[in-house]
Amino acid sequence: MTAPPPLPPLPPPLPPPLAESDLDGLLAFLTAAEGLKTHVRSAHLSDGRAEGVAAHTWRVALLALLLAPSVPGVDLGRLLAICLVHDLGEALAGDVPAPEQARRLAADPGAAKADAERADLLALLGPLPAATRDYVAGLWEEYEGAATPEARLAKAVDKLETLLQHVQGQNPPGFDYRFNLGYGRRYTEEPDVVRALRARLDAATEVRARGGQE
Repeated sequence: MTAPPPLPPLPPPLPPPLAESDLDGLLAFLTAAEGLKTHVRSAHLSDGRAEGVAAHTWRVALLALLLAPSVPGVDLGRLLAICLVHDLGEALAGDVPAPEQARRLAADPGAAKADAERADLLALLGPLPAATRDYVAGLWEEYEGAATPEARLAKAVDKLETLLQHVQGQNPPGFDYRFNLGYGRRYTEEPDVVRALRARLDAATEVRARGGQE
């Protein structure tokens, strides 16, 4: 099987408007993207239901919207665009929980989750016009590289939202809360507002890990 071509390291400018001839492809893409609504994550909601990937993406974007004014130099529009597409590669095969990712990497250091997601993303974007494909794929690649202020904040917010859901959710017996105390730490050490929010979530995680006892 031929490896997919590499994605551009940074997104190009906004693509041109869609033509009417592009609309069938747009609908095909959106139909496939519904996978983000149907695939679930390892976390559970406060009512005990499994959390959908799209629900996670929505609250990542909401948190990004609220934190962005506290992080100078971040372009809000670009940040929200990155948040909206950061899990798009999971629409086909779903999410791989962080503990399982760690297990796979320990068994095979070359088993990067991003490689499989990248291939799925490119397949998902196939029906779209080339310029639109490049734009969305570039935003996803920017998130993966975490080399821009917007991508770094998106990474941080992704980790913070995950921690919040694990604290808030009605998770099954044996849920590994202590794994979360180290989860995503390198992305949540700065800026100050992110670090302070992480400290609060770590404290709440400790409570859950001790069985809810203060």
